[in-house]
Order: sequence, then C-alpha cells, then structure tokens
Amino acid sequence: MKITSIFVFASALLLSACAHNTAGISVDSSGQVRVDNSSFASDVNVVDISSVMVADLIKASALIQSKSSTDLGLQYKFTWYDASGFTVEDEANSWKSVKLHGKQQLQVGAVAPNSQATRFDIYVREAFSN
Repeated sequence: MKITSIFVFASALLLSACAHNTAGISVDSSGQVRVDNSSFASDVNVVDISSVMVADLIKASALIQSKSSTDLGLQYKFTWYDASGFTVEDEANSWKSVKLHGKQQLQVGAVAPNSQATRFDIYVREAFSN
C-alpha cells in the first residue's frame, strides 16, 4: 500500500513538472485552432495553413508569427493522420526547435511520411529551457 502511494505521488509530481512544457497551440489542416496554453498563445500565432499534393504525398506549410517584442524559443511538429483518424508514423516525427526574434515570422513545412496520410495537425509549444 505504501509503495503504491509513493508511486502515485511520484508519477503525479513528474507529470505536473513537465506539463508546462507540452501545452501550446495546435492547428489542424482545415485551419481549426486549439489553444492549450493561453499565455503562450498571447505571444504566438499559427496562420496560413496550407497543403498541396506532390506526387501522392501531402506537402503542408504554416506561418508561425511572434506577437512578442522579445526573442521566443519554441518547438513545432507536424502530426499526420490517415482517413480513419489514426496517426501515421508518428514516432518518426520529432519536435523541431526554432528561435523567433521580436515580431518575426517563420514559414515551416513538412511532407507526409507516406500516401496513407490524408490530413495533419501542426503543434507549437514553448521550448524547454534549462
């Protein structure tokens, strides 16, 4: 019983310590925005979501905009989904770190990992700081 309580407490502590680094903004391929961190969203916009077919793969792009006058460290990643809504090769997609200077805009893009991908989300979050 005591070991279980310690494990549950340690797990909750670990999850709460990491939570502030994973929340941010996500935008799906139709342009629907979800904000998980309103403080971060007051400093960053993700706009101009677009995609084109290149051969049988989707090529996606988005514009990340800084609304802050100071430098921002952030990370972004594209996640691809098949027609059933399941992720496509998600393990192969990693977070990419970038720095935006005050009011800077950055065009980012990715190509679907295979022809099974039919839609995508782009996630943007505050970069981990040590």
